[in-house]
Amino acid sequence: MFMTKAKLSVIVISFLYFCIAISCNNNAKSLTPKQITDVQGTVMRMTKSIAKDISREGSIAWLKYFENTPEFFMASEGRLVFQNNDSATNFIKNILVKNIKKIELSWSNILIDPLTLKFANVAATFHEDITDFSGKTISEDGYFTGIAEKTSQGWKLRNAHWSTKNTK
Repeated sequence: MFMTKAKLSVIVISFLYFCIAISCNNNAKSLTPKQITDVQGTVMRMTKSIAKDISREGSIAWLKYFENTPEFFMASEGRLVFQNNDSATNFIKNILVKNIKKIELSWSNILIDPLTLKFANVAATFHEDITDFSGKTISEDGYFTGIAEKTSQGWKLRNAHWSTKNTK
């Protein structure tokens, strides 16, 4: 499949911006082994809490873990789904909770890469069983990536990306 020049330009600019942002802000090499372990442990706890809370409380629990700033965004399947926290909150509260009765979320192969004391990359394989109000359950498997940021309320997802493949 051929890409248009505009698409290729967006991809190249995005990649360069990411590389510059990471190289300018990444002091992971200056983190001590204890700091690396601490960041990995606290972000891992956040990740496990996400699965537990989503499975117990439903999709509304996501709002506890999305950073409540204009910088938050989420992409899925190659497209921007939420351009900020307000759009995510609106969708979850007004659409998702009215269509999904229950979600069982589980992670595996969780990778936490501390970038700084305040930022960490999170990546994991996930499985979800999503049940609607008619009782129909859809299972999805895929991969999740995101940047977690340490805030005054603890670790939150600054951005997230989901890629899924439907299973039966």
